[in-house]
Amino acid sequence: MSSDRFTPETTRLDDAARAGWLYYVAGNTQDQIARKLGVSRQSAQRLVAMALSERLVKVRLDHPIGRCMDLAAALTDRFGLGVAEVAPSDPEAPDLLAGIAIAAAAHLERVLKSPDRRIISLGTGRNLRAMVEQLPRMSCPQHVVVSRLGNMMQDGSATPYNATIRLAERIGAPHYPYPLPVLAHDPTELAAMRRQAAARNTIDLCARADLSLVGIGQMDLTAPLHVDGFLSTSEMDELARAGAVGEITSWVYDAAGRIIDCAFNSRVASAPLPVRSDRPVIAVASGQAKLPAIRAALVGGLINGLITSEATAERLLA
Repeated sequence: MSSDRFTPETTRLDDAARAGWLYYVAGNTQDQIARKLGVSRQSAQRLVAMALSERLVKVRLDHPIGRCMDLAAALTDRFGLGVAEVAPSDPEAPDLLAGIAIAAAAHLERVLKSPDRRIISLGTGRNLRAMVEQLPRMSCPQHVVVSRLGNMMQDGSATPYNATIRLAERIGAPHYPYPLPVLAHDPTELAAMRRQAAARNTIDLCARADLSLVGIGQMDLTAPLHVDGFLSTSEMDELARAGAVGEITSWVYDAAGRIIDCAFNSRVASAPLPVRSDRPVIAVASGQAKLPAIRAALVGGLINGLITSEATAERLLA
């Protein structure tokens, strides 16, 4: 795949395409465009002018981002989302991470530019780690970064895709790692661990997060929970019989987006998932294997925002 689509040189054209779509298709004023893109009104005006001068605007945008913004608008309407971002897909590699990582990093960067304190809570996974790697270095000591789940594997080693510490280092912000393992031995042990002051404080920060970014896991034999050793094959079979289709921060849910009442979930130590929250809970997820899990999370209100690929958006809307 050519990397031209995701190089820094394309950023101004992408922004111009977004501004052009918002102005000519969605009917936004330049003040509204400035607010949505996180730029000054003068910058918004220049971006709209660039969309014309670069011939991006005809009957519709002559740019891949135009199709993506149409899909984002359709996802917003279909699922009542507060945030929907769709990154262009390469037809030969529709599930490539680069596009959604860049889109997620751009959204996070706009939030981090706020001078007011923001609590950012993170799940874990390859997509979120890739997002952090795309984020420019910033100085944001006013913000707080907190993990929504522990970062210990079954053998006590650190998970390879923890994004919280890396994000905190990249933006110079204080961070709160989740002080519990991914799974407790039993519900009694879990209750005792959650009574610890550090655990209570971290769970409270997660509940008050101004922005939560999470990954979504599928529930088959390629599922992270199975590959990483948290669920055996027999336990996977048992969850499949219970209707499990996906997981977010280890909480397993069914096709209606309901957290399943089961032995596994009774041991999950992660911060509780906010259902139909009035704060942004955005999933960074794409791929054919994850479609049932993404759709269920949308239907059940486990997430109210989605950053995904063009190919995945088309499949969700099909």
